[in-house]
Amino acid sequence: MSPTGIPLLNTVLLVWSGFTLTYAHNRLIARDLITHLIGMAWTLGLGFIFLFLQAYEYYVAQFDISDGVYGSCFYLLTGFHGLHVLIGFVFLLVNTCRAMAWHFYAQQHLGVIFGAWYWHFVDVVWLALYFVVYVWGNK
Repeated sequence: MSPTGIPLLNTVLLVWSGFTLTYAHNRLIARDLITHLIGMAWTLGLGFIFLFLQAYEYYVAQFDISDGVYGSCFYLLTGFHGLHVLIGFVFLLVNTCRAMAWHFYAQQHLGVIFGAWYWHFVDVVWLALYFVVYVWGNK
């Protein structure tokens, strides 16, 4: 797999989603629910596009899981990461619904903080996977 194209776009999407999530969190602390929800919507949208592009990448891949070590590692690592992105997406979606129901306040929003930590962790893991699977593995 080439490190450009969909993998690079997915990397940009996840990094950007980290910024939009941080923006949303800061807006919640500033007691601005509308822009918090806008930031969460952007984050969820970017996460959804990431998952869609990863599924598309699997569909057009020139190899499958039984094509040697690279195929096995590729699908295991990126698939497991995609599962965690899906879990994080649901986590943030639930937090967004809770924010719309006024469950969070500037001083009390632990669910948002935990969701943000999880999402940022998934982002950092993707950066490592991008370099290991797409850059280093493409040699």
